Amino acid sequence: MKSIGFIDYFLNEWHADNYPAWINAQTNGEMQVKYAYGHIQPGDGLMTNEQWAEKNGVELCATIDEVIEKSDYIVVLSPDNPEMHVELSKKALESGKPVYVDKTFSQDKADAETIFAIAEAHNTPCFSSSALRFSQKLQATKGDDVTCIVSTAGGPIKNYIIHQIEPICVLMGTDVDKVMFTGNMECPTWLLHFADGRTADFRLMKGEITFSLKINHAETTEQLNIDDDFFQDFIAAMLHFFRTGDIPVSHQDTVNIMAIREACLKSIDIPCEWVAV
Repeated sequence: MKSIGFIDYFLNEWHADNYPAWINAQTNGEMQVKYAYGHIQPGDGLMTNEQWAEKNGVELCATIDEVIEKSDYIVVLSPDNPEMHVELSKKALESGKPVYVDKTFSQDKADAETIFAIAEAHNTPCFSSSALRFSQKLQATKGDDVTCIVSTAGGPIKNYIIHQIEPICVLMGTDVDKVMFTGNMECPTWLLHFADGRTADFRLMKGEITFSLKINHAETTEQLNIDDDFFQDFIAAMLHFFRTGDIPVSHQDTVNIMAIREACLKSIDIPCEWVAV
């Protein structure tokens, strides 16, 4: 049995609550989340780190170093606080053990480059991704002739725009040179301009939970709803990475996606004006 260690900002959050059972089920116990560290205690009536550990049958560690020492593989979580990823992942990335860093990978391009530089300096295999990248429906979609995408979904801006930017980039590449905020805070909307002149736009709709893309191919338009069990596909990809060390998403693609996200957030303050990526 191979052990997985969680490093999190605090442990009672949706990803940490669900990943252990999914990992155990997919591997028939071959891999298990055995150790965890929470950087702070959560408020708002959430379980303490100690309560979370007891509920999940996980050993709560006092330090990040302890998690790294005891674990075969490391998952750095903090999905809603990407500004913590440099601090929380640094020692893991110096360990040489495979590390997955949860979405959203970083708060900006500079942090993304810092994280990967640490990993590369210590020959530590690592990657990050939106879970939607591994949707079987998205992976089966032809991307080599896509000329335009219109994407809709929902959720808070900070946490959820990654889940629209990344599927667009899976199909169209990451060579976005500028972005524009064209909506308002009731319906946040962005236009992405690619270096070769292609475009994509995406928006966050209230109450919308389906990730929906209208994809303009060279000679037809396709409607794609990413409504399959993409989180299970993501877990399978992460486990394959742990077993093999094969990185499924290039570091450069992830850096580029973080740069696009950063530009999109900056553009909110200057609507209807281009912001360079």
